[in-house]
Amino acid sequence: MNAYQVFPNVDLTYHQHPTLAPGSETGIKMLLDGQISFALSSRPIKNSEFREAAVRGFQLKQLPVASDAIAIAVHPDLTIKGLTIGQLKDIYTGKITNWSQVGGPNLKIIPYSRPSGSGTTGFFRKTILGEDDFSQKVSFIPTTTQAVGKVAETKGAIYYASAPEIVTQCKVKPLPLSFSKIRPFVTPYQPPLIPTENCPEQGRNQLNSEAFKTKTYPITRRLFVIIKQDGQVDQRAGETQGYFILIVIGIWYKERANSL
Repeated sequence: MNAYQVFPNVDLTYHQHPTLAPGSETGIKMLLDGQISFALSSRPIKNSEFREAAVRGFQLKQLPVASDAIAIAVHPDLTIKGLTIGQLKDIYTGKITNWSQVGGPNLKIIPYSRPSGSGTTGFFRKTILGEDDFSQKVSFIPTTTQAVGKVAETKGAIYYASAPEIVTQCKVKPLPLSFSKIRPFVTPYQPPLIPTENCPEQGRNQLNSEAFKTKTYPITRRLFVIIKQDGQVDQRAGETQGYFILIVIGIWYKERANSL
């Protein structure tokens, strides 16, 4: 379904910054600079961004619009049951460096991540890594599209991103996750898994929305629409037509994930 078939009078255009990598921080910066009407963010507004808006004479408002999750992507040929949150942390902090350490083959782990300006990266660092830093072995890739391509061609690779950007992919395999070794694995997709060789001919894997909603899946979060409160047209559009805009964003977001 095309978003514009649902609401033909709503015109959404994706604006990418000419030099900065895409991400929540970049989107909010563009909103502060008056380059876009509103921003979609995978994290809440920072205090520094609230202060920057106040200096410029307006306020920022965040509207929670959806439940989201972080999915883990690996090469389709990797044979592994899943990862615990502790194992995932140890991979990205450099304590685990070979898939054989977590029940997989004797294969070097090659971790990828988005840059620090990404809201997803900030959330992952705070939620999974805690007080620790990323290992020097982690390679930072500007976009999810590029990272998915690298995972698809690198057997030892691992990458994390918003679930809609991973689960529906035909190039990579999403991994089940568990809170701990004594807890069951939960998939970010609706079982059974559609193997990459059967995708998309037999359809695409679909999001396990119920697990995200009930938080039985280990890594969940909220998505926000960020608007400027300055009394101008963009604020009124965001507030009076917000419900319709958010539905369109949801459809558009899903379409974008399917096209990566």
